[in-house]
Amino acid sequence: MHIASCRRFSFLTDLQNVKRWKSYFVRPSTFHKLQALGNLIQELDLDYFSHASVHHEGIVIVDPTKQETFLENLEDLNIDYRIHANDVKSQLLEDEHKMMKTNATSRIDSLIPYHRYLATAEIEWYMDEIARTYPHIAKLEIPSNSFRGRQIRMLKISTTNFEDRRKPIIFIDGGFHGREWLSIPPVTYAIHKLVEDITEPDLLDKFDWILMPMVNPDGYHHSYTMNAAWHKNRSNDNTPLSPVCIGVDIDRNFDFFWNTVGTSNEPCSFVYPGNRTFSEVEARMLRNVFHQHLNRLKMYISIHTFGSMILYPWGHDGSLSNQALGLHAVGVAMADAMNKYATGMFPLGYSVGNEALTRGFRASGMATDYAHKIGVPLTFKIELHGFYGGFFMDPAYIDPVVRETWEGIVAGARRAATI
Repeated sequence: MHIASCRRFSFLTDLQNVKRWKSYFVRPSTFHKLQALGNLIQELDLDYFSHASVHHEGIVIVDPTKQETFLENLEDLNIDYRIHANDVKSQLLEDEHKMMKTNATSRIDSLIPYHRYLATAEIEWYMDEIARTYPHIAKLEIPSNSFRGRQIRMLKISTTNFEDRRKPIIFIDGGFHGREWLSIPPVTYAIHKLVEDITEPDLLDKFDWILMPMVNPDGYHHSYTMNAAWHKNRSNDNTPLSPVCIGVDIDRNFDFFWNTVGTSNEPCSFVYPGNRTFSEVEARMLRNVFHQHLNRLKMYISIHTFGSMILYPWGHDGSLSNQALGLHAVGVAMADAMNKYATGMFPLGYSVGNEALTRGFRASGMATDYAHKIGVPLTFKIELHGFYGGFFMDPAYIDPVVRETWEGIVAGARRAATI
């Protein structure tokens, strides 16, 4: 494939090429239409900024060369749609300006603010400072560097220095995808609530915790400083085209039905899974953390954006795990707590279910499915709330979102302790 033809597969390669790209709200009214939309997104290799569900709008970004085909299919399927942005580039630049110039405030008394999105260095400083200030409960570890050499930090939080082998472990991460800025603050806020402002001491008595706010620091840094739309990591060693079509979707790189569905072999695609399982250092790092603590890992929660969903395995085919009853019970406990907290604040409550069925499309090689396959009993992907005036959540909502998500984590952990 020529480089020029490869470029059309993802506007994320170069923000300058997105001037004629459009984005659309799509609203499937039935599960059948949701599945058809999922198939369409994969067939046309489209990008989604927010996942649709039945009677709930999502946002799809469409290559100019595919807009006519996309709209014809929506008409044939009788799926409601409307234009979200006529010029994706302009909307992204407008969003970036709003996110950086926010007048939002936060009432959270922490070492870091929750009224704006933080740079990678600020997040790294916070984790360093927590470990330095609270050495009796928090230990900083760096299990790996990213492809570009950034340290991937995680905090181990424990009242027994991880030495009580009877205590189960809860592992929470965020920042899988560069542009998912809002997925990081709920993880740093969980650190805050477990270390700086302990209001649920039972969670420390019953569990040890691993918190990793930035799985993909390279992608986040690039999104934050260069191209807000960036989705993947920043590796460039998968194919001869990798120096041009940079990056791999880390959440398609795990050894679970790898590259069988919901992926693309085109290196420029935003769902390119890499040239082999665990080709990416970030995925290998997570794999190693899972296996190191597998005998005690009770629950793994990976936070993403957007969709207002709590999802569990299996995502590659829509079948249910033999632990589906426990997964659903814990998922419902989280959703109930989050929906109760957010009453009147957000227009849509969290839905709970199997990942493939709830989102309406299948995907392979995901971290949550892999962790569940190797023996982590409870694995969830939380797709946070999103507001759709632009592509990103206004910083004014960081504060309520992190508080809401913490309520879900508390409820989920307490329910998990009974299973």
